[in-house]
Amino acid sequence: MKDIATPTRTKEILNKYGFSFKKSLGQNFLIDPNILKRITSEANLSKETGVIEIGPGIGALTEHLARTSGKVIAFEIDQRLLPILEDTLQPYNNIKIIHKDILKANVQSVIEEELKDYKELMVVANLPYYVTTPIILKLLSENLPIDGIVVMLQKEVADRISAKPGTKEYGSLSIAIQYYTEAEIAFIVPKTVFMPQPNVDSAIIHLTKREQPAVFVESEEFFFTVTRAAFAQRRKTILNNLTSQLPEGKSKKDMIIKALETAEIDPSRRGESLSLQQFATLANALYPSFA
Repeated sequence: MKDIATPTRTKEILNKYGFSFKKSLGQNFLIDPNILKRITSEANLSKETGVIEIGPGIGALTEHLARTSGKVIAFEIDQRLLPILEDTLQPYNNIKIIHKDILKANVQSVIEEELKDYKELMVVANLPYYVTTPIILKLLSENLPIDGIVVMLQKEVADRISAKPGTKEYGSLSIAIQYYTEAEIAFIVPKTVFMPQPNVDSAIIHLTKREQPAVFVESEEFFFTVTRAAFAQRRKTILNNLTSQLPEGKSKKDMIIKALETAEIDPSRRGESLSLQQFATLANALYPSFA
Protein backbone atom coordinates (compact mmCIF):
# COMPACT_ATOMS: atom_id res chain seq x y z
CA MET A 1 0.00 0.00 0.00
CA LYS A 2 1.30 3.40 -1.04
CA ASP A 3 2.15 5.67 1.90
CA ILE A 4 0.17 8.89 2.29
CA ALA A 5 3.34 10.73 3.33
CA THR A 6 5.06 11.18 -0.03
CA PRO A 7 5.13 14.54 -1.84
CA THR A 8 3.25 13.09 -4.86
CA ARG A 9 0.51 11.32 -2.90
CA THR A 10 0.05 14.31 -0.55
CA LYS A 11 -0.38 16.67 -3.53
CA GLU A 12 -2.85 14.23 -5.15
CA ILE A 13 -4.98 14.13 -1.97
CA LEU A 14 -4.88 17.91 -1.48
CA ASN A 15 -5.83 18.53 -5.14
CA LYS A 16 -8.62 15.92 -5.08
CA TYR A 17 -10.32 17.72 -2.18
CA GLY A 18 -9.21 21.27 -3.04
CA PHE A 19 -7.71 21.53 0.43
CA SER A 20 -5.88 24.71 1.44
CA PHE A 21 -3.71 24.99 4.55
CA LYS A 22 -4.95 27.11 7.43
CA LYS A 23 -2.08 28.96 9.05
CA SER A 24 -4.21 29.59 12.15
CA LEU A 25 -4.35 25.80 12.78
CA GLY A 26 -0.59 25.34 12.36
CA GLN A 27 -1.02 22.81 9.55
CA ASN A 28 2.24 21.36 8.22
CA PHE A 29 1.95 17.85 6.78
CA LEU A 30 4.85 15.40 6.86
CA ILE A 31 5.93 14.08 3.46
CA ASP A 32 8.69 11.64 4.45
CA PRO A 33 7.68 8.04 5.37
CA ASN A 34 11.12 7.39 6.92
CA ILE A 35 10.54 10.06 9.58
CA LEU A 36 7.15 8.51 10.36
CA LYS A 37 8.73 5.07 10.76
CA ARG A 38 11.28 6.57 13.17
CA ILE A 39 8.49 8.19 15.20
CA THR A 40 6.52 4.94 15.54
CA SER A 41 9.73 3.06 16.33
CA GLU A 42 10.60 5.59 19.06
CA ALA A 43 7.13 5.06 20.59
CA ASN A 44 7.84 1.28 20.72
CA LEU A 45 4.26 0.31 19.85
CA SER A 46 2.70 -3.15 19.77
CA LYS A 47 -0.77 -4.58 19.15
CA GLU A 48 -1.29 -4.25 22.93
CA THR A 49 -0.82 -0.46 22.71
CA GLY A 50 -3.68 2.01 22.41
CA VAL A 51 -2.65 5.31 20.83
CA ILE A 52 -4.02 8.84 21.09
CA GLU A 53 -3.10 11.10 18.19
CA ILE A 54 -3.75 14.85 18.00
CA GLY A 55 -4.11 16.61 14.66
CA PRO A 56 -3.95 13.69 12.18
CA GLY A 57 -4.07 16.00 9.15
CA ILE A 58 -4.61 13.78 6.09
CA GLY A 59 -3.59 10.65 8.01
CA ALA A 60 0.14 10.36 7.22
CA LEU A 61 1.22 9.44 10.76
CA THR A 62 -2.15 7.85 11.58
CA GLU A 63 -1.69 5.01 9.07
CA HIS A 64 1.78 4.20 10.47
CA LEU A 65 0.30 4.12 13.97
CA ALA A 66 -2.54 1.86 12.81
CA ARG A 67 -0.05 -0.58 11.29
CA THR A 68 2.01 -0.89 14.47
CA SER A 69 -0.50 -0.50 17.34
CA GLY A 70 -3.78 -2.03 18.51
CA LYS A 71 -6.04 1.00 18.07
CA VAL A 72 -5.70 4.69 17.25
CA ILE A 73 -8.00 7.44 18.52
CA ALA A 74 -7.26 10.66 16.64
CA PHE A 75 -8.61 14.09 17.63
CA GLU A 76 -9.06 16.45 14.65
CA ILE A 77 -10.35 20.01 15.03
CA ASP A 78 -10.64 20.88 11.30
CA GLN A 79 -13.95 19.66 9.87
CA ARG A 80 -12.61 19.93 6.29
CA LEU A 81 -10.23 17.04 7.01
CA LEU A 82 -12.91 14.55 8.13
CA PRO A 83 -13.96 13.35 4.61
CA ILE A 84 -10.28 13.22 3.57
CA LEU A 85 -9.39 11.02 6.56
CA GLU A 86 -12.37 8.77 5.87
CA ASP A 87 -10.99 8.25 2.37
CA THR A 88 -7.24 7.95 3.09
CA LEU A 89 -7.63 5.70 6.15
CA GLN A 90 -10.31 3.45 4.64
CA PRO A 91 -8.00 0.36 4.56
CA TYR A 92 -7.67 0.39 8.38
CA ASN A 93 -10.36 -0.81 10.78
CA ASN A 94 -8.55 0.12 14.01
CA ILE A 95 -8.81 3.93 13.76
CA LYS A 96 -11.44 6.25 15.20
CA ILE A 97 -11.46 9.95 14.37
CA ILE A 98 -13.03 12.28 16.94
CA HIS A 99 -13.97 15.72 15.66
CA LYS A 100 -13.04 17.72 18.76
CA ASP A 101 -10.52 20.19 20.08
CA ILE A 102 -8.29 18.09 22.36
CA LEU A 103 -8.08 21.02 24.81
CA LYS A 104 -11.86 20.90 25.30
CA ALA A 105 -12.27 17.12 25.16
CA ASN A 106 -12.85 14.82 28.13
CA VAL A 107 -9.88 12.60 27.33
CA GLN A 108 -10.39 10.42 30.41
CA SER A 109 -13.85 9.32 29.26
CA VAL A 110 -12.57 8.69 25.70
CA ILE A 111 -9.86 6.42 27.15
CA GLU A 112 -12.45 4.57 29.26
CA GLU A 113 -14.75 4.08 26.26
CA GLU A 114 -12.23 3.33 23.53
CA LEU A 115 -8.89 2.17 24.97
CA LYS A 116 -9.60 0.41 28.27
CA ASP A 117 -8.66 -3.03 26.87
CA TYR A 118 -5.08 -2.06 26.00
CA LYS A 119 -2.12 -2.84 28.24
CA GLU A 120 -0.28 0.33 27.35
CA LEU A 121 -1.36 3.82 26.36
CA MET A 122 0.79 6.20 24.31
CA VAL A 123 0.24 9.66 22.87
CA VAL A 124 1.96 9.98 19.49
CA ALA A 125 1.44 13.08 17.38
CA ASN A 126 2.78 15.79 15.13
CA LEU A 127 1.44 18.60 17.32
CA PRO A 128 0.21 21.93 15.95
CA TYR A 129 2.99 24.27 17.10
CA TYR A 130 0.75 27.07 18.34
CA VAL A 131 -0.83 24.86 21.06
CA THR A 132 1.98 22.43 21.87
CA THR A 133 2.51 23.46 25.49
CA PRO A 134 -1.18 23.63 26.57
CA ILE A 135 -1.80 20.18 25.03
CA ILE A 136 1.12 18.47 26.77
CA LEU A 137 0.34 20.12 30.12
CA LYS A 138 -3.33 19.10 29.84
CA LEU A 139 -2.40 15.47 29.16
CA LEU A 140 -0.01 15.40 32.13
CA SER A 141 -1.93 17.43 34.71
CA GLU A 142 -5.20 15.50 34.26
CA ASN A 143 -3.49 12.39 35.61
CA LEU A 144 -4.53 10.26 32.62
CA PRO A 145 -3.37 6.62 32.52
CA ILE A 146 -0.79 7.43 29.83
CA ASP A 147 2.56 5.61 29.79
CA GLY A 148 4.39 8.00 27.52
CA ILE A 149 4.22 10.78 24.96
CA VAL A 150 6.18 10.89 21.70
CA VAL A 151 5.47 14.11 19.84
CA MET A 152 6.91 16.37 17.22
CA LEU A 153 7.18 20.01 18.14
CA GLN A 154 9.32 23.06 17.48
CA LYS A 155 12.96 22.27 18.28
CA GLU A 156 13.18 25.38 20.47
CA VAL A 157 10.27 24.13 22.64
CA ALA A 158 11.78 20.63 22.81
CA ASP A 159 15.03 22.22 24.04
CA ARG A 160 13.11 24.06 26.76
CA ILE A 161 11.17 20.97 27.85
CA SER A 162 14.31 18.82 28.21
CA ALA A 163 16.60 21.58 29.58
CA LYS A 164 18.74 21.11 32.69
CA PRO A 165 19.28 23.69 35.49
CA GLY A 166 21.88 26.33 34.73
CA THR A 167 21.10 26.55 30.99
CA LYS A 168 19.37 29.44 29.24
CA GLU A 169 16.60 27.10 28.00
CA TYR A 170 15.70 25.94 31.53
CA GLY A 171 12.53 27.50 32.90
CA SER A 172 9.09 26.89 34.37
CA LEU A 173 8.10 24.75 31.35
CA SER A 174 11.11 22.43 31.90
CA ILE A 175 10.11 22.05 35.55
CA ALA A 176 6.38 21.49 34.87
CA ILE A 177 7.02 18.69 32.38
CA GLN A 178 9.98 17.10 34.18
CA TYR A 179 7.87 17.02 37.35
CA TYR A 180 5.62 14.47 35.62
CA THR A 181 7.99 12.81 33.13
CA GLU A 182 11.54 12.01 32.11
CA ALA A 183 12.12 14.09 29.00
CA GLU A 184 14.60 13.51 26.20
CA ILE A 185 14.94 14.66 22.61
CA ALA A 186 14.90 11.58 20.36
CA PHE A 187 15.94 13.23 17.08
CA ILE A 188 15.78 16.44 15.05
CA VAL A 189 13.47 16.79 12.05
CA PRO A 190 14.51 19.22 9.28
CA LYS A 191 11.91 21.66 7.94
CA THR A 192 12.36 20.25 4.41
CA VAL A 193 10.19 17.17 5.16
CA PHE A 194 6.99 19.19 5.57
CA MET A 195 4.39 20.66 3.24
CA PRO A 196 4.24 23.62 3.52
CA GLN A 197 7.71 24.10 4.99
CA PRO A 198 7.67 25.72 8.45
CA ASN A 199 10.23 28.42 9.29
CA VAL A 200 11.95 26.35 11.97
CA ASP A 201 13.35 22.88 12.52
CA SER A 202 11.38 20.42 14.62
CA ALA A 203 12.27 17.73 17.13
CA ILE A 204 10.75 14.51 18.36
CA ILE A 205 10.59 14.51 22.13
CA HIS A 206 9.99 11.38 24.20
CA LEU A 207 8.33 11.89 27.58
CA THR A 208 8.24 8.83 29.82
CA LYS A 209 5.61 9.22 32.53
CA ARG A 210 6.96 8.83 36.05
CA GLU A 211 5.10 6.47 38.39
CA GLN A 212 5.21 9.25 40.98
CA PRO A 213 6.02 12.93 40.39
CA ALA A 214 9.75 13.68 40.56
CA VAL A 215 9.44 15.51 43.90
CA PHE A 216 6.97 15.74 46.78
CA VAL A 217 5.05 19.02 47.03
CA GLU A 218 2.35 20.12 49.47
CA SER A 219 0.33 21.66 46.64
CA GLU A 220 1.01 21.14 42.91
CA GLU A 221 -0.85 24.32 42.03
CA PHE A 222 1.24 26.42 44.43
CA PHE A 223 4.48 24.69 43.33
CA PHE A 224 3.81 25.73 39.72
CA THR A 225 2.86 29.25 40.86
CA VAL A 226 6.27 29.53 42.58
CA THR A 227 8.21 28.21 39.56
CA ARG A 228 6.42 30.56 37.16
CA ALA A 229 7.09 33.49 39.52
CA ALA A 230 10.80 32.56 39.77
CA PHE A 231 11.23 32.91 35.99
CA ALA A 232 8.97 35.93 35.44
CA GLN A 233 12.01 38.10 34.73
CA ARG A 234 15.02 35.91 34.15
CA ARG A 235 17.61 38.55 35.10
CA LYS A 236 16.06 39.20 38.48
CA THR A 237 17.07 37.30 41.60
CA ILE A 238 14.79 34.64 43.05
CA LEU A 239 13.94 36.99 45.95
CA ASN A 240 12.97 39.89 43.68
CA ASN A 241 10.86 37.70 41.40
CA LEU A 242 9.00 36.00 44.24
CA THR A 243 8.38 39.32 46.01
CA SER A 244 6.99 40.99 42.89
CA GLN A 245 5.12 38.01 41.43
CA LEU A 246 3.59 36.02 44.28
CA PRO A 247 0.17 37.20 45.53
CA GLU A 248 0.81 39.68 48.37
CA GLY A 249 4.52 39.01 47.86
CA LYS A 250 5.59 42.56 48.75
CA SER A 251 3.84 42.49 52.12
CA LYS A 252 5.17 38.98 52.79
CA LYS A 253 8.79 39.67 51.86
CA ASP A 254 10.05 38.64 55.32
CA MET A 255 8.27 35.29 54.99
CA ILE A 256 9.83 34.77 51.56
CA ILE A 257 13.32 35.50 52.99
CA LYS A 258 12.66 33.06 55.83
CA ALA A 259 11.47 30.34 53.41
CA LEU A 260 14.61 30.82 51.29
CA GLU A 261 16.70 30.41 54.45
CA THR A 262 14.78 27.25 55.41
CA ALA A 263 15.36 25.86 51.91
CA GLU A 264 19.05 26.87 52.12
CA ILE A 265 18.79 28.98 48.96
CA ASP A 266 20.75 32.22 48.62
CA PRO A 267 18.19 35.00 47.87
CA SER A 268 20.55 36.46 45.25
CA ARG A 269 20.43 33.34 43.06
CA ARG A 270 18.43 33.27 39.85
CA GLY A 271 15.64 30.81 39.15
CA GLU A 272 17.57 29.01 36.41
CA SER A 273 20.18 27.83 38.94
CA LEU A 274 17.67 25.90 41.09
CA SER A 275 16.99 22.19 40.66
CA LEU A 276 13.54 20.63 40.70
CA GLN A 277 14.16 19.42 44.26
CA GLN A 278 15.23 22.90 45.42
CA PHE A 279 12.05 24.40 43.94
CA ALA A 280 9.97 21.75 45.74
CA THR A 281 11.71 22.46 49.07
CA LEU A 282 11.20 26.20 48.57
CA ALA A 283 7.52 25.87 47.57
CA ASN A 284 6.85 23.64 50.59
CA ALA A 285 8.55 26.19 52.90
CA LEU A 286 6.52 29.04 51.41
CA TYR A 287 3.19 27.22 51.29
CA PRO A 288 2.00 27.79 54.91
CA SER A 289 2.42 31.58 54.45
CA PHE A 290 0.50 31.70 51.14
CA ALA A 291 -2.08 28.91 51.43
